[in-house]
Amino acid sequence: MIPAEAGRPSHEVFAGADARTARKPHLAVVGATGAVGSVLLGILSEHADIWGEIRLIASPRSAGRKLTVRGEEVEVVALSEDVFDGIDVAMFDVPDEIAAQWAPVAVAKGAVVVDNSGAFRMDPDVPLVVPEVNACAARVRPRGIIAIPNCTTLSMIVTLGALHAEYGLSELIVSAYLAASGVGQAGTDTLRAQLSAVAGTELGATPGDVRRAVGDTLGPFPAPIALNVVPWAGSLQEGGWSSEELKVRNETRKILGLPDLRVTATCVRVPVITAHSLTVHARFENEVTVAGAHEILAAAPGVVLSDDPAEGEFPTPADVVGTDPAWVGRVRRSLDDPRALELFVCGDNLRKGAALNTAQVGELVAGELRGLG
Repeated sequence: MIPAEAGRPSHEVFAGADARTARKPHLAVVGATGAVGSVLLGILSEHADIWGEIRLIASPRSAGRKLTVRGEEVEVVALSEDVFDGIDVAMFDVPDEIAAQWAPVAVAKGAVVVDNSGAFRMDPDVPLVVPEVNACAARVRPRGIIAIPNCTTLSMIVTLGALHAEYGLSELIVSAYLAASGVGQAGTDTLRAQLSAVAGTELGATPGDVRRAVGDTLGPFPAPIALNVVPWAGSLQEGGWSSEELKVRNETRKILGLPDLRVTATCVRVPVITAHSLTVHARFENEVTVAGAHEILAAAPGVVLSDDPAEGEFPTPADVVGTDPAWVGRVRRSLDDPRALELFVCGDNLRKGAALNTAQVGELVAGELRGLG
């Protein structure tokens, strides 16, 4: 393992840009066979063709598989030091421990790493970037690594960033309703298996009947997810908080540059395949209006305003899944506080919540390396 300190300083990254302007930058996708990796390959195929070679990398057990990207079949290669030779940008979607080991290797080989794991998010020398909110932060990367926020944070931060720029955020209280795919393919498989077990039954009317019906198919969840909600996501932390709840707090503070922002989050797992939803109580430094918030959100990049309850118009996971923006509705001014707004936000946790943001950050870096940004 090459230590993190071996990463190339940001000023050296820029020094090499002129030499790369004559060609398209080469890209490595590490974790190409995973759930987010497959979405990422689709996004790379949909977006403008700014990349030269796209090299697909995964574990040795996946080596030799062929995946389609930009309309061509590409063979997956096993993760090793040599796979980063000639690579300019490496997008990582792998477990934290794998990213911690291999991201510095890619940097030492000359690549800028865009990492979707949690390994580097709170490292002060690693920017945590959402292009619609803090794109400029991607340019300062002392370790040669740019981190991508957690999918829960990403589902709401574009909306909050737009409102913060106008009103100045001072406090945030969030309840997050997290889809099963947030814990990967195992979460999706578990939910589908449990839905099959309860379909066409009268279950859910007596204590414990759903738990007995699903048996040992709990998968990554501590309780049945079908016909249920589970007030837990992540690992236990001090004071009874979960790791997912603390991620929302810490990542929001870092992205918005508000280290003392008051943030409280409660994470609940719900029987939805894909797309996270959040209720948001946001208090600001200045008085707010619904009309003003509507105007800001309607013009905000990466946000779709869907807010007409009288016509049944508001976002739901079933409607936003597979789309890129953050969808926001139920915008109300707090009944007891003229400086607070209540919102409901939905976003696809595999797209903007992971793969899309990774692709967008990679495109920012590619623009630098080609002298475009």
